[in-house]
Amino acid sequence: MPLSTSSAVMRCMGRVAMLAIAGIFLASCGTKDNLATGSIPDDYRTRHPIVLAEGERAIDIPIASGDRRLTQGTRDVIAGFASDYHNSASGVVQIMMPRGAANSHAAQAMRREIRSVLVAAGVPAKRLLETSYDAGPYGDAAPIRLSYVAITAQTAPCGTWPEDLNLNTMENKNYYNFGCASQSNLAAQIANPTDLLGPRQTSPIDAEQRGQIIKDWRGTDKSDGPVVIFN
Repeated sequence: MPLSTSSAVMRCMGRVAMLAIAGIFLASCGTKDNLATGSIPDDYRTRHPIVLAEGERAIDIPIASGDRRLTQGTRDVIAGFASDYHNSASGVVQIMMPRGAANSHAAQAMRREIRSVLVAAGVPAKRLLETSYDAGPYGDAAPIRLSYVAITAQTAPCGTWPEDLNLNTMENKNYYNFGCASQSNLAAQIANPTDLLGPRQTSPIDAEQRGQIIKDWRGTDKSDGPVVIFN
């Protein structure tokens, strides 16, 4: 075989070898991707989505049978509850009084004070609805419950185990309940559930404040000399 022909054959074989090696690398990459994709289960955010739905927000006000007035701490709690209502709802606020408990008379005595605290904190008096409930399960110290319905961010209840974890380990998939607790905690921390729908409208620019901030960052003030910014 002539030298030129032999060189051409060698070059051709070299190219074939390079293509084969490249094919092996590509095949191995594809295999890794396929294995990785196959090992990843459905996204836990899909299994446990955060949705907006109606939810009850309630607090229990403990009442002792000998109480005749609310403590300052209890008044502050009720005022904070009213502030949350003002920011998230506009419906009815229920004042649920215990019925059949040893402290029922004390609860009735402080009913007006609770109403006055709610009204003073911004809840319209016409939106206060008084109801009662059976205090049997609570014993002698049944609380006064305040509640209202508002749009909340929430997930479905956790604790669903449709499969036996001991029998489903070969595919290295996350179990069904995986991620439910973190999703529930994230939903509980969202102050304004409507933020999940989209960004809020930006507020107008305060030109005077913006100018002062720029001046402070530059570190000079023409009227008073150098400005020292303390952290």
